[in-house]
Amino acid sequence: MQNEPSTNPELMLENQLCFTIYACSREFTKLYQPHLDKIGLTYSQYLVMLVLWERRQCTVKELGEALFLDSGTLTPLLKRLQAAGLILRERSLQDERKVLISLTDQGLSLKQEALSIPGKMVAGTALSPVEFIDLLGQFKDLLNRVHEANMNSSK
Repeated sequence: MQNEPSTNPELMLENQLCFTIYACSREFTKLYQPHLDKIGLTYSQYLVMLVLWERRQCTVKELGEALFLDSGTLTPLLKRLQAAGLILRERSLQDERKVLISLTDQGLSLKQEALSIPGKMVAGTALSPVEFIDLLGQFKDLLNRVHEANMNSSK
């Protein structure tokens, strides 16, 4: 009987934490889009820029660790940001295996245009600032736990 409802609540879509997080992430990306369009960045590029605005310079490896991305995913992103004049990619003089990523003056000045975006995202969630901070803390904890579990299971 293909049209019978599931009697297994553990297999219902609405009971899947991963789906809820996935769908929420997609909705957040939509919430960001009009603001990012104004400054000429995609969501993925914005995440790269957040790390660089915080650190000013880092290696591709450090950037990948911060964003949970591999170099194969990062490289095309970084090439587009470089073509847009926002970052520089240079081989380290101390270790040629390392590629250093740093902001150009244009990339640094874009930070001023992006300053209002986080507040707009808080407002767009319909959460109070306290609720937002609490939820952010819970998700950071979940991310750390899942990441740690994945690290332990791959050993």
